[in-house]
Amino acid sequence: MADLAFVVDPLPSLKAYKDSSIAIMRAAAARGHVPWAIQRGNLIWRDGVVSAKATPLAVRTTDDNWYSEGEPAIRPLTHFGAVLMRQDPPFDFEYLAATWLLERAVAGGARVFNHPRAVRDHSEKISITEFGAFIPATLVAREPKDIHAFISGHADVILKPLDGMGGSQIFRVTANDPNRNVIVETLTQYGTRTVMAQRYLPGVRHGDKRVLIIGGEVVPFALARIPREGETRANLAAGGRGVAMPLTPREREIADALAPILWSRGLLIVGLDIIDGHLTEINVTCPTCMVEIAAQTGFDVAALVVELLGI
Repeated sequence: MADLAFVVDPLPSLKAYKDSSIAIMRAAAARGHVPWAIQRGNLIWRDGVVSAKATPLAVRTTDDNWYSEGEPAIRPLTHFGAVLMRQDPPFDFEYLAATWLLERAVAGGARVFNHPRAVRDHSEKISITEFGAFIPATLVAREPKDIHAFISGHADVILKPLDGMGGSQIFRVTANDPNRNVIVETLTQYGTRTVMAQRYLPGVRHGDKRVLIIGGEVVPFALARIPREGETRANLAAGGRGVAMPLTPREREIADALAPILWSRGLLIVGLDIIDGHLTEINVTCPTCMVEIAAQTGFDVAALVVELLGI
């Protein structure tokens, strides 16, 4: 049995009834492993070794009072059978600094997932451009004239920042929208911030599908995040409803094409967002939806993560 470290947000902020990191901790504990929690700010490099103050956890299956803490200790990251970086965005400078430190830990022999270099190199928005055959009409730009030309050409589009999550700052804009100019000005900060524009996909009303890939293996069920009435955004954080369902042939085609490529880069846990058969995002920082898929289908995604870690 091995110790397993999780770099996570503060434990009291995690919601046990839906949190994928907690699900992985529980799956690890069920196999006899001891989960440890690390706060990103406690990572340190000294004398060639990356260490952190880490806290061992006893995890329970009840969602209230789901953990108790042991005695914190300073441990080199090589002490752990694996380290899972599961911190939510924003992907700001401190997140970037953590990937640098974690990469030094990898160089020293630690097993870190997702691989810090791969996380750093994969913008969750722009990374889809590598797989152009699967994406909707897309523009990445910051000049308002370019964005307006895209809106005029496609008539109905989604605009979003490159660093958002959970549906934050996502706008649906039509060619005749009276707020079109101010939305573009606000999102681009008057042409100083790069954003993404995508053709609106009406099939989102049937679900923005989260397709999980674990260690190069495609989970056979997706979680369709269905927007509430009158809402464009399907994100669960924006009030969307999650319904698990088997992958369609098109979703399987996309996931099978990307799985070996992403796993070869050290991306153990990946969440593809697919709308109406089109790839819209590749989530690598802290992909979720494991709990909902397991509860509705019986497919234990978290257990698969622990199994494929090989510890």
